Amino acid sequence: MINKVLISTGGSGGHVIPAITIYNHIKNSHETLISTDVRGLAYLDKNYKTVVINTPKLNNYFLLPFSFLKILFLTIKSFFLLKKSNISILISTGGYMSLPLCLAAKILRIKIFLIEPNMVLGRANKFFLNFSRKLICYSKNLINLPSGIDHKLTTIKPLIRKEYYDSGTYQKQENLFTIIIIGGSQGAKIFDELLKKSLVSIAKQVSIKIIHQTSEKNINSLKNFYSQNNIENKVFSFDHNLNKVLKQGDLCITRAGASSLAELSYLNIPFVAIPLPSSKDNHQYENAKYYKEQDCCWIIDQKDFDDQKFEKFLLELTNKSQDYMAKKKNLIKLNYQNTWDNVNQKILKIINEN
Repeated sequence: MINKVLISTGGSGGHVIPAITIYNHIKNSHETLISTDVRGLAYLDKNYKTVVINTPKLNNYFLLPFSFLKILFLTIKSFFLLKKSNISILISTGGYMSLPLCLAAKILRIKIFLIEPNMVLGRANKFFLNFSRKLICYSKNLINLPSGIDHKLTTIKPLIRKEYYDSGTYQKQENLFTIIIIGGSQGAKIFDELLKKSLVSIAKQVSIKIIHQTSEKNINSLKNFYSQNNIENKVFSFDHNLNKVLKQGDLCITRAGASSLAELSYLNIPFVAIPLPSSKDNHQYENAKYYKEQDCCWIIDQKDFDDQKFEKFLLELTNKSQDYMAKKKNLIKLNYQNTWDNVNQKILKIINEN
């Protein structure tokens, strides 16, 4: 009998991308469905079997009574969904979106597996830890991990979408040093303003190309800015083939979402992480720190950002300094034996355990 699996996700790409990756790992051996909120639908296309459970955020104290009532209603809805669909395994990628489904799964005694892609244990995952079979994460040194649950902890290589493994080796067509800027949905505007001055100054000294991800409304102004300063550029908001875009880069300047860093790491692209200062439990900094401790990246504190220091630092990297080349070699070592099949076998072994 094939186990039916529901993957709970939603919200940001940081939750949805691991869900998509897990879905593709198990879809051939298990009948699989993804539950998401409305925000998460933006990352999912018709290739995924989806159902919407639109859980409200719990960060507005005035609306808390109404939010709790809605969560109660959604828990009842989740209960009947899990029962009707004959789900035997729930995999949660964390976040407040998971609350109704995890509560319903607990009532129905369905096996719960938690995915924690960050280096800090999320609050929802921490809450459901005692109810789960396993906590699947990338490091045993997870921050905020309660004591006495070592038997539930299991590590895998960071979850990376299948297209990153399948795309092969990219050969650059030009000699320009290409800098990719990935601001992310919460940080694009700040990145647009923060880096401008340094990039223009560097472009006057060496030939560079900028590939810049930003919000839809900022595309035209950024394109005009780069063109007016004679910088070759590509500016975009969303690209389904981001793996092909990233492979054009010599260096990436990015936030420190777990999925973004894992994918850059796999592609052996040295990166400068500027963590989002307001990220919960400072998890973006801890994500970047994991790679920094293995000498694979640089971290810059946004609050201490200095134009002149950054310009000097970036100029050294465009010349592929010894430090830059060391990071590249360390990334290659870090991803040794990181294959789709190896990760696939580990995931199937975990969820098929009795």
